[in-house]
Amino acid sequence: MNWINNVVRPKIRSILRKKEMPDNLWVKCPETGQMIYYKDLEANQFVVPGSNYHMRVSAPARLKGLFDGGEYETIALPEVPIDPLKFRDERRYTDRIKDARGKTGLADAVLVGAGKLQGDKIVAAVQDFDFMGGSLGTAAGEAVISGMRTAVKQQSPFVLFAASGGARMQEGILSLMQMPRTTVAVQELREAKLPYIVVLTHPTTGGVTASYAMLGDIHIAEPGALIGFAGPRVIEQTIREQLPNGFQRAEYLLDHGMVDMVVHRHRLRDTLGRICHLLTHTRPGRDIALPEHLDGMNSHPAPAATLARLGGNGEIVDIEVEDDDDDRLNEPFGTPAEPRPPRSV
Repeated sequence: MNWINNVVRPKIRSILRKKEMPDNLWVKCPETGQMIYYKDLEANQFVVPGSNYHMRVSAPARLKGLFDGGEYETIALPEVPIDPLKFRDERRYTDRIKDARGKTGLADAVLVGAGKLQGDKIVAAVQDFDFMGGSLGTAAGEAVISGMRTAVKQQSPFVLFAASGGARMQEGILSLMQMPRTTVAVQELREAKLPYIVVLTHPTTGGVTASYAMLGDIHIAEPGALIGFAGPRVIEQTIREQLPNGFQRAEYLLDHGMVDMVVHRHRLRDTLGRICHLLTHTRPGRDIALPEHLDGMNSHPAPAATLARLGGNGEIVDIEVEDDDDDRLNEPFGTPAEPRPPRSV
């Protein structure tokens, strides 16, 4: 009887037992309910093929897709107290941090990396919404500041991917202090005449929107991203009025001048590379000037003070130039020019 209990029955159970399915094998689109195979979604840069819905992307995956060859160097960040206020609500704050670190593999909500984008050095920071809602705490603030100061040291553009629910309540006033501290770091970038480009992803709200996320030289939003300080539901309850359709979404904000571009994720990397080329003068303005006659008139070579307007797909749709010397080709981004009326080409 032992061979029946020890051999036959376990084999029968193994045949009849259902195979366990991984939790993330199939992903449901939040907008349409469409089920997508995870590998297909990952190959499509986490954009749902049918609805074009942009899913959230982890910080390591975002940096890997941004830098050339997926290679980048992680910036070392200063250590901060884990639980400065000894905070506890339903659970200890230290337990929440531990769970978030185990879930994401990150030390905190912001990951900073340095590498090359289309051959040019840049520094990029990404907020991971899966880490406590991408909330801004002491560690996240230090990460953003360290990334900006690394960009100043390397004399390279700084790109920020924002995704946050706001300040981290478990750190109280210490989290709110990160808003002015990061604003000072943005000013250091401007004094160094370095481009600061912000990519607003879904969702970007609260204290992050009220500080460094809206202080960029250029603001790019992903399609459908929710961007604002307070959420639409809170605003409706406060003002007791019905909000317009698409309120606080990327396309609505583009129409009302709050963001400069709405760019699909498939074109985002090329758009960022093109903007960095333009703003750092690694691609001189004369390279994008019209080479031949236009309406019977000779076109003019574009000088350094070239102002280009980019369309939603990242293509240059309008160019304005100012008369100036060719010596300004060697001047860095942000160098003030003598005010004079522009001439359209």
